[in-house]
Amino acid sequence: MNQLQAMRVFLKVAETESFGRAAAALEISNAVVTRYVSLLEAHLNTRLLNRTTRSVSLTEAGRTFADGCRAVLEQVESVEASVASTAVDPSGTLKLVAWASFSLHELTPMLRAFQERHPSVKLRLTLLHRPVDLVDEGFDVGIVVPHLVHSGSLIQRPLFKVAAVMVASPDYLAEYGIPDRPALLSKHRFLAPSADIHGSIWSFVASSGTQEDVVLDPDYAVNSSPMLRQAALSGMGIAVLPESYVTQDLASGALVRLLQDYQLKDADKEVSIVYPGRRFVSAKTRSFVDFALGYFRDPVALNAASE
Repeated sequence: MNQLQAMRVFLKVAETESFGRAAAALEISNAVVTRYVSLLEAHLNTRLLNRTTRSVSLTEAGRTFADGCRAVLEQVESVEASVASTAVDPSGTLKLVAWASFSLHELTPMLRAFQERHPSVKLRLTLLHRPVDLVDEGFDVGIVVPHLVHSGSLIQRPLFKVAAVMVASPDYLAEYGIPDRPALLSKHRFLAPSADIHGSIWSFVASSGTQEDVVLDPDYAVNSSPMLRQAALSGMGIAVLPESYVTQDLASGALVRLLQDYQLKDADKEVSIVYPGRRFVSAKTRSFVDFALGYFRDPVALNAASE
């Protein structure tokens, strides 16, 4: 027996005081109405309706049950309306996971702009360097380097590239000299991301297209780009950092870019937004994905449109 449907049918009979009128209102047959009421009475082991050839009336138990059915069905309708609204109006808590190496600079302005547009969405952000299973760990959206995400069917859409640059402080270079080719890096103090982010072999591609590989054993390794930047600023050595982290440092002269005639191979990172490829995507997830894609394509235009 479909318990909720049986309750709806019984309540309609109680309200209309007729099996026939209830059947017409619900657009089902008289036989189906009769069967649902009979099943309910058998299930409850009590008579709910008094039946005569001319009328139908509630028993005392029937009145009590009708009040309960009405309360239950109103609650069900309220829950259904609430859930349905979340599929249309962005609201609730959105659990995000993001690649820690870029988040402080690229991510925070976007999150602020998103919440200004969708104030009913609460953000819960986790920063990680390690691989993550989006579904098993309960995240709605990931902004990550794709190879760090492990899960079932995910939708993946590219956001932007994080370019890597090699930098050092003027004080360090004044003491140790400026390397003008990759091979000389082995004679310098090297500051590196931790081994799970990048291995010990660094490849440099010259403007001519030739590639030079250098094995660099870091004097200092850390899985935090902000910490790596601070180490470079303090003169600890030569570091590879996301370009966006050091734009102001390069402009002010606090850091100097090295080996500009070479391109670091496999050091740039493609950052994507990923989310589970379910049939029904919540409004909060859909709105965040659309906003992020638009923001990183043209943040100025997107902010202007929201004003």
